[in-house]
Amino acid sequence: MRSICFYFQVHQPFRLRTYRFFDIGASHHYYDEYQNRSIVRRVAERSYIPMNNLLLGLISEYGASFRVSFSISGIALDQFEMYAPEALASFKKLAATGNVEFLAETYAHSLAALKDPEEFKSQVRKHADRIEQLFGVRPTAFRNTELIYSDYIGSMVYDLGYNVMLTEGAKHILGWKSPNFLYCSGANPKLKLLLRNYQLSDDIAFRFSNQSWIEWPLTAEKFSKWLNTFDKNQPVVNIFLDYESFGEHQWAETGIFEFMKALPKQVFANTGFKFGTPSQIASKLQPVAAVNVPHPISWADEERDLTAWLGNEMQDEAFESLYNLAQKVRMSNNNEIQKDWLYLQTSDHFYYMCTKWFSDGAVHKYFNPYSTPYEAFINYMNILSDFIGRVERMNEQQLEETESYNIPDPASFLKKQAKTTISATAGPDKKKATGKKAGAKAVAKPAEKKEEGNFNTLFNLSKNELKAAVDKIDIKDLAFSLIDKAEDEIEKLRKNLPAAYHKELSKLMKELGKPRKATIEAYRTKISEMLKSLF
Repeated sequence: MRSICFYFQVHQPFRLRTYRFFDIGASHHYYDEYQNRSIVRRVAERSYIPMNNLLLGLISEYGASFRVSFSISGIALDQFEMYAPEALASFKKLAATGNVEFLAETYAHSLAALKDPEEFKSQVRKHADRIEQLFGVRPTAFRNTELIYSDYIGSMVYDLGYNVMLTEGAKHILGWKSPNFLYCSGANPKLKLLLRNYQLSDDIAFRFSNQSWIEWPLTAEKFSKWLNTFDKNQPVVNIFLDYESFGEHQWAETGIFEFMKALPKQVFANTGFKFGTPSQIASKLQPVAAVNVPHPISWADEERDLTAWLGNEMQDEAFESLYNLAQKVRMSNNNEIQKDWLYLQTSDHFYYMCTKWFSDGAVHKYFNPYSTPYEAFINYMNILSDFIGRVERMNEQQLEETESYNIPDPASFLKKQAKTTISATAGPDKKKATGKKAGAKAVAKPAEKKEEGNFNTLFNLSKNELKAAVDKIDIKDLAFSLIDKAEDEIEKLRKNLPAAYHKELSKLMKELGKPRKATIEAYRTKISEMLKSLF
């Protein structure tokens, strides 16, 4: 039995408010509450809720023969909870049928896979946790933001535990081959790939209401006949769409809902197809060939590349400026910083800065809040400037708190050591004041040497001892403590470190610059105490 795989992308960004230069440092509120609420509610009422109800009716009518799949970004889920809880409730009803698969993706609908593997993996795990919490099932299939895929991204996805991924059936990748088969990754054959049939998908998403299109009007009967034109050896047809195609991009008046309602009946009556989910289809089929994708592809525009988001200098500058912050943000434990970090990564912010003509540009006019890409760039960079300042101030504050907890007060330290020395060495006739003075002279210098000695044992550990130590020591702490150490000492340490740890340590040390002496000493004290407990 051949399968149709319907996959719907559900995403809405947190749109940014107009943020002027003079707002930098004065206001940390970045989002346009009115726009976000009104757009999410409008799309929920026009698209999500009526379409979900339609799908519930089809599942009730056709049972296990009719299945669909969704990916809903974490950003969209956050907004459903805030502005449209009834939309979220209708997705939960679909989940309860067992006929709907929810896919994993990046939480922020971000481009992290192109720049920061650690951030990418963190977001994927966060999103999977959210899906499981809301819908009771943990995702087993994956789709990246805007179907962006490359061999490298596929390897990361497989390492996260997914063995099936969706991407674009780009012509420059497939050549003469058809997207209507199951493929696998050229870099990792264990990762199965379902490729979008862009011809049929775009017939619904973009051309459905175009009266100048030679095939207008598109009916369910006509669509089912097109399915029959495919060779019977082609086992799967992947129809991947923005969910807003139903009711928002293609208004209800176009007949888009009636088309979808009638489609299963025509498919069952006139073809040998059923409807399946990505994981279900991938479990039944074997890949016919490997697909090699050395450079990232996406489902955007005729080029099927990244130029919708990273195609000009403005986009590149904004993208680099954002991800240069990654390590500093990871050092912060402030919830507001972490939330804004996620929301500012959303790919839409870079899409709004695009200066080329889009084949699908008319669709995005619905949701683009800017009149020009230059306006989008200036607004985003103003917000990013404020965010950078907040991150740096927050990290300085956290370091000061660390210092206050980890650096001992020298005076009280010497007093404590002096008392210990007096009790051990002074006779009963010694005057207390004399003992104090002598004790202070005796212990002040050795105490300092003792702490330094404890830290320096790090450089003399065997490979196995060092492995045990770095398992306990935070890499950030180690990076700070090594800042002004001699290069030959650092190199000696690096040789015994695991390769991945060594690479991350070097990267961190470059990013930290030159902290204050007190900060370095605080981290050395912390590591010294850790080494004492271990050895």
